[in-house]
Amino acid sequence: VQLVESGGGLVQAGGSLRLSCAASGLTFGFYAMDWFRQAPGKEREFVSSVSVNGDSTAYADSVKGRFTVSRDNAKNTVYLQMNSLEPEDTAVYYCAARHYLTSGVYWGQGTQVTVSS
Repeated sequence: VQLVESGGGLVQAGGSLRLSCAASGLTFGFYAMDWFRQAPGKEREFVSSVSVNGDSTAYADSVKGRFTVSRDNAKNTVYLQMNSLEPEDTAVYYCAARHYLTSGVYWGQGTQVTVSS
């Protein structure tokens, strides 16, 4: 199983980025997909999730209204559209695939997002 995140980078406050996470080696439609992030010196925290068929999403309060999660099961890819970015959003962003029955989880390697003020 491989989860490969991309789309991170350096952006100014107020800007936007779109993260992608491409999955392989698993039956993508059996997995809910989550985004987490970890800032320097802080614990990894939940950002967003999308259900197996994309009809249900959830967000951390800190990103609600600014981030949008979506998935394309035909492309085995989940996305995180991040708008109105703030310096506090600076972190390594990880995607995770969570099996809808067993709750077994696979993690990606992460992608760095840096928001300058």
